[in-house]
Amino acid sequence: MTWVEAIVLGIVQGLTEFLPVSSSGHLRITSAIFFEQDAGASFTAVTQLGTEAAVLLYFAKDIWRIGRTWVVGIWDKSVRSSLDYRMGWYVIVGSIPIGALGFLFKDQIRETARNLWVVATTLIVFAFVLAFAEYWGRQTRTLKDFRMRDGVVMGFAQALALIPGVSRSGATLTFGLFLNLTRETAARYSFLLAIPAVVMSGIFSLGDVFEPAAPGTSVPTVAQMVVATLIAFAVGYAAIAWLLRYVAHHTLYVFVLYRVAVGTLVFALLLTGTISAT
Repeated sequence: MTWVEAIVLGIVQGLTEFLPVSSSGHLRITSAIFFEQDAGASFTAVTQLGTEAAVLLYFAKDIWRIGRTWVVGIWDKSVRSSLDYRMGWYVIVGSIPIGALGFLFKDQIRETARNLWVVATTLIVFAFVLAFAEYWGRQTRTLKDFRMRDGVVMGFAQALALIPGVSRSGATLTFGLFLNLTRETAARYSFLLAIPAVVMSGIFSLGDVFEPAAPGTSVPTVAQMVVATLIAFAVGYAAIAWLLRYVAHHTLYVFVLYRVAVGTLVFALLLTGTISAT
């Protein structure tokens, strides 16, 4: 991996991790178009540690309050009716689907699912699902209305993002809208829900990212990996603040149009032989 590749992919990861456009899909597409090699699923997982560090910093007070209340609630029944205690369980239970499916389909996620035909298809298909959710969802429910059912549904939605092109935030926002949650409520829970799964995925991928590359893949040095992750952290922090402000006052249709445009571009590049699908 070159330094330019590491820096560019770090920026792409930070920009796209929290937007409903698929960071893994964008890393795969960027690698194919500009660098003619795949940085790999492990690179994506490790750079996501940077963006999750941004989540931990941005929501530090909320995370500390929820974590402390959850721990106290294990012993003290009087706090178990609080939203913070329940939110702790919502995040834990909601994280189970992506953990289980990620473990079961690890090989397919790292190989078959990274085919650019798959990425382009999922970008477009889930763009229309997001558009329907934006149109259909009544957006009448806030965090105080959040229930375990919502956490489970959005947990399974998050698991769909194991397929590059789906988008973790896009899937959780989509199903949050189907559950009639406001966009901001769905986004906030989405950020919290991502922490266990993404952190564990990144930690488990640390060893794999430096393994000798298969044909058509690139391997970063430790220094390049650190720099890419730090860039993803800085850019990701700004993206969180922007997205929360944006979804509070705007629809998600702009992301629908963007996903369709990018997916169509990838199809065109594949059909003309400009880039390879694998």
